Order: sequence, then structure tokens, then C-alpha cells
Amino acid sequence: MRVLIANDDGLDALGIQTLAKHLQGIYDVLVVAPDRNRSGASNSLTLTRPLQPIEVAEHHYRVDGTPTDCVNLALSGMIDGHVDLVVSGINHGANLGDDVIYSGTVAAAMEARHLGRPALAVSLVGNQHFDTAAKVVIQLLKDSNTLALPTGILLNVNVPDVPYDELKGIQVTRLGYRHKAQAPISAQHPKGLASFWIGALSEPHDVSDGTDFCAIENGYVSITPIHTDMTCYDAQLPLEQWAETVKL
Repeated sequence: MRVLIANDDGLDALGIQTLAKHLQGIYDVLVVAPDRNRSGASNSLTLTRPLQPIEVAEHHYRVDGTPTDCVNLALSGMIDGHVDLVVSGINHGANLGDDVIYSGTVAAAMEARHLGRPALAVSLVGNQHFDTAAKVVIQLLKDSNTLALPTGILLNVNVPDVPYDELKGIQVTRLGYRHKAQAPISAQHPKGLASFWIGALSEPHDVSDGTDFCAIENGYVSITPIHTDMTCYDAQLPLEQWAETVKL
């Protein structure tokens, strides 16, 4: 099986390098990643200029674009042949709850599903035990061919930042959500122009049983199935009733 590895932290990030090292002895691995940190890029594509993938080592490519660009180029056959499955990560830090809206890691996996490949987005809830997350990926991929999921579903995997033998197990979860994001922070500009850092993520708000936040807090690997259908079906009927009263 040929596995494409992508990420949003950049090709030189410890997470993706650790994952590639663990998978290379088991699978035919292709690594295609941004040339720098593109965290928070979400599903953005580069449409205003051409992209230039550069092979920096055998089957390791650096792309001057977004995580979605990387997967799009690789799965469109522009880089190094066919791919069977995509793993995005290992991300430096969590992608829990509404983090997935902004995450380039999740977006790379989403692009893979859109292009017809099974995909996992994998994040370490910390920055230390990347070997733990890599070993979790190996275990998940062992039986991935027996997993039957509806079309368009990707798996968002978050791993506690602990040694592998301290993991409590796996829980299948739903996305929790955070409190409102913190306010932007004023930044000093040498020319006195108004400039700001985007505010940091807030603390979790929904950490109830069954959420990804709850699983991580209790030492479990969290696996959440995600799809791109953002339609709120519960709102369709009242919206239809309201629309009938609107005169154009």
C-alpha cells in the first residue's frame, strides 16, 4: 500500500518526520508537505500563482503552498505516482472540537477524501511524544482495509501526549466546542501602523461524555468521523416555512 503523508506544520516539522520514519519500513511512503508552517490555512488553495514542488530527498517533496495544495498535487498525479491512502500529521498540538474549522491538518485529509482516498488527520495533544502518535497510526492502518465508512468520511484522530504504554485505549467521539476565541492582541509596528496578533484559542466549553475533549482528558485516543456536508437539516423545515412568507 502506498501512503501519502502531508501536514500543515511544514516538511521539516518533527511530527511529519517522525511519522514518515515509522511508516517507511512498513509501507511505500510519499511525503508532500508545505515549505513552511501553514497552521490555520484550513482548506485554502493557491489560485493566484503556479506551485513549484521540489524533491528534497527521495519521495520527499516540499511545496510552496498550502496543505490542501500538497494533497491536490499528489493525488492528481502531478507528484510521484499513485496513492492509496492519506495520513495528515502528526500535527503539533490538538485539533479538537471547532479547531477542525481552521486546521490545515484536517483540511489536507478532507482534500484526500474529496479526491476519493481514505484519509486520517492525526494530531498530538502536545509536542513531546510523537512516537506515541506514530505507533497509534500504525495500529489503525493495520486493519484499515476492513473499515467500511460512508463516502466522504475522514477520521480526525487526537492522541494524548504521553508514552504509548500509558494510553487508556481508543474512544470514538463527537466534536466538542470551545468558548469564544480570545480577543486580538495589539502588536508593535515599527512604522506605527495598527497591527494585531489573532487571539489564542479559548478553553473547551463542551467537554461532556462522548466528546473528543473528554476522551483526551481521560487519557484515550479520540477518533471522530467527519464529513463535509455542513447542511443543518433540522433547520430546513422552519426555513422553508419562513421562506414561503417572504415576498420577492
